[in-house]
Amino acid sequence: MSSLRLEASESGARLDKFISEQAESLTRSAAAGLIENGAVLVNGEAKPKNYKLRSGDVIDIEIPEPKELDAVPQDIPIEIVYEDESLLVVNKPKGMVVHPAAGNPDGTLVNALLFHCKGRLSSINGVIRSGIVHRIDKNTSGLLIVAKTDDAHNFLAAQIKEHSFTREYEAVVVGRFREPSGTIDAPIGRSRYDRKKMCVTESNSRHAVTHYETVAELGNYTHARFRLETGRTHQIRVHCAYIGHPVYGDDVYGKAVKGVEGQCLHAKRIGFIHPETREYVEFDSELPEYFEKILRKLGQNN
Repeated sequence: MSSLRLEASESGARLDKFISEQAESLTRSAAAGLIENGAVLVNGEAKPKNYKLRSGDVIDIEIPEPKELDAVPQDIPIEIVYEDESLLVVNKPKGMVVHPAAGNPDGTLVNALLFHCKGRLSSINGVIRSGIVHRIDKNTSGLLIVAKTDDAHNFLAAQIKEHSFTREYEAVVVGRFREPSGTIDAPIGRSRYDRKKMCVTESNSRHAVTHYETVAELGNYTHARFRLETGRTHQIRVHCAYIGHPVYGDDVYGKAVKGVEGQCLHAKRIGFIHPETREYVEFDSELPEYFEKILRKLGQNN
């Protein structure tokens, strides 16, 4: 159990909304649940979730420890691009979640990896994220690296931190870039208005840099290549939306497209210094069928 104390600096905000905006780990529904269970006190008294705060109100919150999910091995087919004694490179399909969470307790990449590797994965990020050095979103397809040993995990994570880890993506974005290539240098942090979303902001943010170039123009759309210099949550999606070119099909930062499940974004290439050989290795993947289908569709309409 952990405790959190907040103080309202102005009047008028709803109690549940204020908590979710100020406490990064709590959604509005989670805040409402804590209020209803008596885990939130305002000036020492229980208040309803729609209580309107007054300036100077002190809010005390008791946050229960999260329940640890069990990640179990599951015989789920996965595409292994490369494997040795210290790591794997996996080509994750669109729609697969990387690790178990409240809304996806199983059927994830970690469940599949535990079966494939017979449990031999790094333990750096705990049982739920066994072996996961970096991750990609559920509806983003493509390559990611998985560590089998803690030493390999630490060595690879250090490269990501130092920005020496190659990560190239391809995407279809809405509109045409003003210039055929460029760099988006804009800090990314969590949205004050929706804790599940990220945004470009100067407040509580982290440095974020994305390099882009045009592969082909498809009418009012662009097939583009992106290289990550940093690796923030939803970085390409947030940066593309920020410059007015959201990723095609992105129903969070752009607009949903009928018949398309989420963003058209593929992690196409990764490169790194191998933790054992100390040599640079690079892996590339073909664009998946869903991506090629979108290219054909937009190309025909051009």
